[in-house]
Amino acid sequence: MRFFLPLLAFMLTLAGAAQAQFVPVAGLGAAQLAVVVNDDEANSVEIGEYYRKARNIPAANIVHVRIPHRPHKLDAEQFEALKAQIDARLGPEIQAVLMVWTAPYAVECNSLTSAYTLGLDSGLCAKSCAPSKPSSYFNAPQGKPYADYQLRISMLLPTESVEASKALIDRGVLAGFATPAATAYFLQTSDVARSSRARFFPRSNKVPSKKLTIKTLQADSVEQVGDIMVYETGLAQVPKLNTLKFVPGALADHLTSFGGDLLAEGGQMSILRWLDAGATASYGTVSEPCNHWQKFPNPAVLLSHYLRGNSAIEAYWKSVAWPAQGVFIGEPLAAPYRR
Repeated sequence: MRFFLPLLAFMLTLAGAAQAQFVPVAGLGAAQLAVVVNDDEANSVEIGEYYRKARNIPAANIVHVRIPHRPHKLDAEQFEALKAQIDARLGPEIQAVLMVWTAPYAVECNSLTSAYTLGLDSGLCAKSCAPSKPSSYFNAPQGKPYADYQLRISMLLPTESVEASKALIDRGVLAGFATPAATAYFLQTSDVARSSRARFFPRSNKVPSKKLTIKTLQADSVEQVGDIMVYETGLAQVPKLNTLKFVPGALADHLTSFGGDLLAEGGQMSILRWLDAGATASYGTVSEPCNHWQKFPNPAVLLSHYLRGNSAIEAYWKSVAWPAQGVFIGEPLAAPYRR
């Protein structure tokens, strides 16, 4: 029942969209974010320093580690050593962790971000389609992740291209200066299995107080639009991304099995492609999750918390009920609706 209440509350809020009000929250800031840099990767070092300056991250919040050879996946022992090295440098004020690299992004069948935040769930690997450990941070009303929920939420900032990563950081920073007129697109596609969360799509509507239009469509894609704040769909490959423009702070993801296997990209689109297209943050799974909606962002919960002023990392983490297999990527402090 807990999973359906967020949708009900959100829909009731939007029912009077002309007068819709979203109680603002005091979201995470730079002083509460630790930035972890891999000194064995030149791109990580350069991008980490760019991010520190762009977001005015305190020097004490920068953590240096060494991960040679950029493995896609860590085993349990490697992960525990890395986590211990990071945690040893963190004070109680740190609520969230940004790891500045693309790989590693998995630990056994878990994502690196979820293993770090929730702890490694090795038992899931025997049957990855089974329900996974629930997150106590799912739909959290307010409060700080570590102080109130004993979780340090985490995200990866990809480093495949220094130029692209700096542009991503700039988009996140720019999102805090003005709230643009924008649209949230929710697509129920012809892929029935990958449309399992369509029941949570908000109805098409307007939220004038946020200058946001919500469009819920039965379609496999949108094209030639330039005002995207949210794009959620369900397909193995999302077409026509090259025709789209995303506004600063945009969130975008697609429900498919291996979108979070960032560098494999066999028959399914990596969520890195969302960032390449102009989104600021995304989410995808690193191992076969089946199509449990609980393993993917709940659209109503994601949009509700983002509109209240949560940062990208907070809104995305709050939207996933069972995130063990899902990796969160992007610029964590983007908050276009925080005023």
